[in-house]
Amino acid sequence: MKLLRPILLTVFITLIVIFVSVQWIGPVTLSFYAARKAPPVARIVPTDLKDKSVSNVPGKKLSYFGYEFEVPWSDLDETQTKLYPIKSSEKNLVTLYFRSGLQLSMKAIPPREWAKVLPEAFTGSPQATESLFGHETMKSDYSFVKTLYEFTPNKMNYWAPSQGAHVRGELLLVIKSSALVKSAASGIFNVQNQNYRGFQQGDPEVRQDGVTVNLYSDDGSVEMIFIQKNYKSSAGVTQPEINRIIQSLHRVPQPAQMAGR
Repeated sequence: MKLLRPILLTVFITLIVIFVSVQWIGPVTLSFYAARKAPPVARIVPTDLKDKSVSNVPGKKLSYFGYEFEVPWSDLDETQTKLYPIKSSEKNLVTLYFRSGLQLSMKAIPPREWAKVLPEAFTGSPQATESLFGHETMKSDYSFVKTLYEFTPNKMNYWAPSQGAHVRGELLLVIKSSALVKSAASGIFNVQNQNYRGFQQGDPEVRQDGVTVNLYSDDGSVEMIFIQKNYKSSAGVTQPEINRIIQSLHRVPQPAQMAGR
């Protein structure tokens, strides 16, 4: 019996060490690894636009999927306009072609899309997702994306006693690294109008193939992608031109047949 007690004590201490390693040291190690392996774009956070001026050149007013906005270009080739999904009667994406070679895609997205996508991808239930990321983060698409874009490897809480904090940080880094487009490497910018708040990925002063704008409201969100790979303008899309579209975007009564005007 005298020999058995030290053996049992040794086994007990060994099990505690293993438990602590799995429950604390393991998550800490994974957090350090996730932060170290995060791509450079995961370290970029939103900043305010330097140029908030709005282009006032002649353009065209367009209306799709219950949204209306103005484009500062008058060379739209309406014969090339394409609506998607092609095989569905419910369209939510349009691609516009301009004779200059510029393309603009606009997509209407239903509200709380992130609250739908995240449980399917990671946790399995909306309740678990809200518990992991927090109610304030998950209350709207804008609040989640704001939290996502503002999170960086430097904000990883390596020594948090809760395993959930480690999982949350690691997932935010993974999602942010995957969600940001290539143009975000030149900057992520806060944008808004009277009814919408969102983000612009890409600095127009850095000529690149595309710039992406996402605008959010409680009624839904809009994504616009400026595709200028074949754009003949040497200056490319300018910030005042993008601002014109952002500032003019608003909801309108949705007609039975969606078409540009």
